[in-house]
Amino acid sequence: MASSTEQIDSDDGMDEFMDKFKTERYKNAFSEDRWEEEFNKVPMFMKTAPEEIDPKKYPELACLQAIIHDEDRPPEEQARSLKDEGNAFFKEKNYQKAILSYTAGLKKKCRDQDLNVVLLTNRAAAHFYLGNMRSALNDAASAKKIKPDHLKALIRGAQCCIELRIFSEAVKWCDEGLKAHPTEKKLQELRATADKHKRATERDARKAKAKEKKLHGENEALLAAIKDRGIKLLQSTKPRQHGSDSEDEDEGSSAAIAQLSLHGLSSQEATGAQVFLDQQGSLHWPVLFLYPEHQQSDFISAFCESNCFIDHLTVMFGEELPPWDTDKKYIPQNMQLYFEDEEKEVLYQVNLEMSLLQVLQHKRYIH
Repeated sequence: MASSTEQIDSDDGMDEFMDKFKTERYKNAFSEDRWEEEFNKVPMFMKTAPEEIDPKKYPELACLQAIIHDEDRPPEEQARSLKDEGNAFFKEKNYQKAILSYTAGLKKKCRDQDLNVVLLTNRAAAHFYLGNMRSALNDAASAKKIKPDHLKALIRGAQCCIELRIFSEAVKWCDEGLKAHPTEKKLQELRATADKHKRATERDARKAKAKEKKLHGENEALLAAIKDRGIKLLQSTKPRQHGSDSEDEDEGSSAAIAQLSLHGLSSQEATGAQVFLDQQGSLHWPVLFLYPEHQQSDFISAFCESNCFIDHLTVMFGEELPPWDTDKKYIPQNMQLYFEDEEKEVLYQVNLEMSLLQVLQHKRYIH
């Protein structure tokens, strides 16, 4: 009888609850105006995770975070939760936070090596998309060290090497991968790309070396021709390193050749001009004429050493005088030419009938 009474009381209570439910609004329901915003606070339905998790604003998410980072759980379980968290950030393209999660998972030092490999390869992917190629390569190498045949690690390592332009290493990564996965198309494609760039780089290096060797030979011949003519060169003031005689000689040659280039000229046409030796064995020099009275200048980029100054002055001031010579004083036969001894700060007059070589051989002329 008592049992029957309890059943009736229970039924009466349910009826009362249902009646109340129909007539009163549910206090914790979503509001009609902001239901989408409130719906997005539920972890299961969130489109993006918030930058900072406020327990008052996101109580459910804060609870999940506490579970993920619960230090009382086994390391493997913690690392797996952090991996999942990192994957969620990765899907949102929040690669920096993904890296932090994967790193935290690796710090758990769990014994599940397969899980550690996944954490490393996932972190490598995040670094890759951020452009941190060296860090991505290091993670791929660490993953490969644990599991040498791991496909994702091998592919990522090859991709990083290509981006870093270390094509020989990229080929090695691909070859290692193809031993374990001989039919993997991605590795085959990466190897073909790496090998193509490797060959091109080696070809360019050979060309550059041949060009450098040719230029060095030309410079040596140029320096020998200058020395044979007794032309004095201004030596570099840079202190030399102690070494073998051949090294000192090479450094001296390079320093001397460096002094042959023109620097700091105001004339735009002079840029890049330097002395050169033609096929007939004659030297051609860049020569600058200054006219201080009118603050004007003329520049001859290739003045042959056998030419006389009067020849060039006749061309420059012969038939037509420059517009700045309003007094018509600059007549070739009346002009006086000087070069400066910079050491003694003395001017030496040049005979206009002299050749350029004769002036360059003057005892006080130092180029």
